[in-house]
Amino acid sequence: MRSVVDFLSALASNNNREWFAAHKAEYRQAEAQFGEFALGVIDGIAAFDDSVRGLGLRDCTYRIYRDTRFSADKTPYKTNMGVFVAPHGKKAGYAGYYLHIEPSAESFLWAGSHMPSPVVLRSIREEIIDNGEAIERAIAGSHGFALCRDRSLQRNPKGFPAGNRYDEWLRLLDFGIMKPLDERTILAPDLLVRVLDDFRSTAPLVAILNRAVRYAYEEMM
Repeated sequence: MRSVVDFLSALASNNNREWFAAHKAEYRQAEAQFGEFALGVIDGIAAFDDSVRGLGLRDCTYRIYRDTRFSADKTPYKTNMGVFVAPHGKKAGYAGYYLHIEPSAESFLWAGSHMPSPVVLRSIREEIIDNGEAIERAIAGSHGFALCRDRSLQRNPKGFPAGNRYDEWLRLLDFGIMKPLDERTILAPDLLVRVLDDFRSTAPLVAILNRAVRYAYEEMM
């Protein structure tokens, strides 16, 4: 991943179109290296999670070009590369497995449901009420992941009275677990093996969340 790390590190200090155009060859090299690695992640996850079989790079990766139309930040390029492996692809609304490489900030592994729609979020909360202990065991069984609490309500959502053992979980607006990656790990020759081993440990949680997603989608039909 050396080409990826070096290019993204340089881009973070030179996030403008002129620099990018002058270093397009380095970008193509980094893009190819990350793409090859991402395919290994996709295929490796499919080996233990049948729900993601048949996905390709376009289903799971992102363009480096930022949409600045509605953002105060007008820098034209993302300073990260990521791959999100979930049933039916990154835009389908299912829980999945995400690898984020960003040397200038924080690289990490993440598993779960990010920014779910209101109907999916409600279904996840109902799953928490019904199967909180199973979710707790799934989180505990992951390899060094911790529950993300970045986006949360101040109080329990409507329809979920306070006083439940899992009140904190019910207030979350995303439901996922994260594990940071340092640069030494990213550059290690066995990175793919480590990533897949870690993601395999999160598969029970992803399966529970996707059961909730399927219930939500069935109700919408």
